[in-house]
Amino acid sequence: MRASTAEKTRPQPVAVLSDLVSRAKRKGATAADAVLVDHQSMSVSQRLGARENLKRAEGRHIGLRAFVGKRQAMVSTSDVTPSTLDALLDRVVSMARAAPEDPYCGLAEPELLAKHFPKLEMLDTYEPDGEALYQRAAEAENAARAVKGVTNSDGASASWSRSENMLVTSDGFAGGYASSMYSTVASMIAGTGTAMETDYAMSRARFHDDLEAAATVGQEAGERSVKRLNPRKVESMSVPVIYEPRISNSILGHFAGAISGTSIARGTSFLRNDMGKKVFPDTVTIVDDPHRLRGLGSRPFDGEGVVTRAWALIEDGVLKTWMLSSASARQLGLKTTGHAARGIASPPGPSASNLYMEPGTLTPDELIADIKLGVWLTDLIGFGVNMVTGDYSRGASGFLIENGKRAHPISEFTIAGNLRTMFANVTPANDLEFRYGTNAPTLRIDGMTVAGK
Repeated sequence: MRASTAEKTRPQPVAVLSDLVSRAKRKGATAADAVLVDHQSMSVSQRLGARENLKRAEGRHIGLRAFVGKRQAMVSTSDVTPSTLDALLDRVVSMARAAPEDPYCGLAEPELLAKHFPKLEMLDTYEPDGEALYQRAAEAENAARAVKGVTNSDGASASWSRSENMLVTSDGFAGGYASSMYSTVASMIAGTGTAMETDYAMSRARFHDDLEAAATVGQEAGERSVKRLNPRKVESMSVPVIYEPRISNSILGHFAGAISGTSIARGTSFLRNDMGKKVFPDTVTIVDDPHRLRGLGSRPFDGEGVVTRAWALIEDGVLKTWMLSSASARQLGLKTTGHAARGIASPPGPSASNLYMEPGTLTPDELIADIKLGVWLTDLIGFGVNMVTGDYSRGASGFLIENGKRAHPISEFTIAGNLRTMFANVTPANDLEFRYGTNAPTLRIDGMTVAGK
């Protein structure tokens, strides 16, 4: 696709941000940084064979942060005309002067900034048109509706996006990267009347050729919906619970929140006193790897320009590090771990990249072989998690496990426990796949409370 005259004459991102940062200092800021996100996306959807929506969005967004001593302020805009940027500069410096002091704010230490950026294969240049996306959505929905027992459709969708991210700081850092994303989603309904059940399937990838076939996504959505039909109620009990990979990553999400530097510095995490202690069984290792090729969470530098690298957060069950940004690290008397993530309108805060639990040695069938009575989870509802105490309670649906086998579907029950105890009783299967930003294999957690009828 040939660039338009407007695209050729539009100022380059690094030039725009460098100018903003320099002008902020001339207006009285002691330091400043600026981020820019250029975004393009297209998505389509169809339902019951009829095309419904085609949406395209394009935009350039800028965020500017200014420091006056130990005071900071942020402003953002999607209007990048010179007059708006002039007003933005005046506003952010004035706001910083009036902001309360924060002894921990500031740019990252210069010696920690990235100087070389790894090539992470994050950008696919293929740009599908609306017709190609509609064909993908149709293929997914047709395959789903062909599954025996599927009676209706919530629809299927396909999308594509591309973004360019740039960061410039007054300490001399300038870096950027571009990335793409493709997705296919299908959601189906099985059954009739008051006995209907719904489920979905999806595939997301940085590169178009890494997507699962649309028909495969649709067939999975249809089959999952049909398998949920005629669920039974379950008795209250204390049993082993199995988290399938689509939801087992939620356990890692809770763990990431518990070791976030912000939560640790504030004393609001149940793991705040557990550095260097055994949190998981010896068989568990949890890694955060920002340099995974084509990873959905990959990044060559963090939201402050700091060097990124892979970290073993849990090694042989032992907690090895917090996830830190510069501000949370200073509050704890430590150095940033390169985990800062930055929004257009918010200061950097700790966040994982490609977080995953290493697989175990047992297959999922072997993992449940000795379970006389248990629960296999396929969906979780709500967010009843207290990160201060670790108390955990969520609505769920899935299948009963009887004598080492998945039996009939069950629904309308709650699973409960405490994350500290749950972590200590995790057993991973060997079926790890990298399908999301956070990934875990099938997980078994013994001794959970199931509250049913």
